[in-house]
Amino acid sequence: MKTNRRNFFQTMGAGAAGLGLASTLPIASCASPSEENSNNDSDGQLLFIGDNIAIADTVYGKVKGFILRDIFQFRGIPYGADTGGKNRFMPPQKPKPWDDIFPAVWWGNTAPQIMDGRYANAYASFVDHWNYDDVSEDCLRLNVWTPAIDDKKRPVMVWYHGGGYTNGNGIEQDGYMGENLARKGDIVFVSINHRLGPIGFSDLSGIGSEKYKHSGNVGALDMIAALEWVKENIANFGGDPGNVTIMGQSGGGAKVCTLAAMPAAKGLIHKFVPLSGSSIQAMDQEMSQKLGAYVLKEAGLKPSEIDKLQDIPWKEYILIANKAQQKLTAEVGTTDFFRFGFGPVADEINIPKETFYSDPDGVSSDVPMMICTTFHEWGAARTMPELEKITADDAKEMLKERAGFRGGLGDKAPEVYDAYARTFPDKKPIEIMTLVSSNRKGVVETATAKIKQNAPVYVAWFGWEPPLFDNRMRAFHCLDICFWYYNTNLMLTHTGGGARPRKLSEKMSDALLSFMRTGNPNCSSMPEWPSFSAENGETMILNDVCEVKNDPDKEGREML
Repeated sequence: MKTNRRNFFQTMGAGAAGLGLASTLPIASCASPSEENSNNDSDGQLLFIGDNIAIADTVYGKVKGFILRDIFQFRGIPYGADTGGKNRFMPPQKPKPWDDIFPAVWWGNTAPQIMDGRYANAYASFVDHWNYDDVSEDCLRLNVWTPAIDDKKRPVMVWYHGGGYTNGNGIEQDGYMGENLARKGDIVFVSINHRLGPIGFSDLSGIGSEKYKHSGNVGALDMIAALEWVKENIANFGGDPGNVTIMGQSGGGAKVCTLAAMPAAKGLIHKFVPLSGSSIQAMDQEMSQKLGAYVLKEAGLKPSEIDKLQDIPWKEYILIANKAQQKLTAEVGTTDFFRFGFGPVADEINIPKETFYSDPDGVSSDVPMMICTTFHEWGAARTMPELEKITADDAKEMLKERAGFRGGLGDKAPEVYDAYARTFPDKKPIEIMTLVSSNRKGVVETATAKIKQNAPVYVAWFGWEPPLFDNRMRAFHCLDICFWYYNTNLMLTHTGGGARPRKLSEKMSDALLSFMRTGNPNCSSMPEWPSFSAENGETMILNDVCEVKNDPDKEGREML
């Protein structure tokens, strides 16, 4: 088992696309007739582009996109200025207005991140068929899908991609594409790129002047800037700036929770949906400032030379910062990225120090939440069939060493395993181990914190398993995205395509669209979905058959 265990540990976290290595290639022609819902009765022209086609106004100038299958698309619209040079580590600046029509026909640059070896794992590349465009600090761009350029005021979806706070972009998976949901629900869909990792979250406030007081959160301020762009411009794309839902998965889910706690977002967010990632607190600033000091030292600079960090090429700077992080975590004696990495900082200026949602009348107190995780977030054994045959004792030993993203359970592993085995008696050891590793501790903590405010919370647990890799993929991390967005026939390497996944996607997208419109996911295609309470833990199980259960993994989860 030594070789198998080593491979399992290497792939349990890194193989999860939403945390760091997710991206895809758009395949515009794969949607099924039921997903396209247009041009079905003829073989007419599908794509329209020209001098006077798909022209929209923004406060910075006109943009020109195109029309594909009756949906207007605008790609790579600037919502902020280039973040390089003197703008590095600074809050986002407004884009410079333009006089000519901006060609919004291709995706904007991906935020700086380490791209080396991005496609090294052949199976991961096949499953997610990742797509990354040019990488640069001129990355504050967004994409819009809309049924019409009119004044109808449709509900607006704003998507924040996964990849932790380190990797990813707004179009990295076909499941992120907004065409099908825009058509089905008559809504406007927006996805964004923003600064990531050390470029977006280096807290230099402890060593720099007042100039750097926002440096630890400029990536989060980019996300706010995108919402401000939506408020100012989305009506010109047929959207309603007074009805904006933000949604993200994995690191994107944590971004959504953080945004909902930021004072600058008040009035910009009207519903929020974190998937497979959530947070109730930002990084401790004492540690983020210490990491900033380590970065300066690793760069060989004195505090008086801090401005020189803005001149270092972005890739070189990221490598310097990553070395500094490694040295700090070695000194502290932990590998907990969420405490000692590059992410949002509780600076009490942009992000509060206290637990999110702790004030009943605070930021987003009146904003409903819908939150979901998958059954098998970590540890899918899709390329290791031998793991299907492990025994309960093998699984317990492996859980001692590793249980999800944060480390092993030590001597407590057998007790936790047995509790989950009692709750799920029909599951074999690899599945029990994966359920433990994928536990819902975080989602229940987030939901429990949020219900102390004035708006309802709706909790879901996604358990649908694709018939791929001999049924070893299970309900893995990021699988549910394409179901919510009605893209199961676009994300074929996640779902297999066809009627079975589409049937569930019909229900899930119906629920999402209802939530976008009303703040309540109840719809005619789903069973009644009660709001979450701490007493009962009401949870909608999303599968071929959808049903509500009360706190379905309580016994095992409470032992963690």
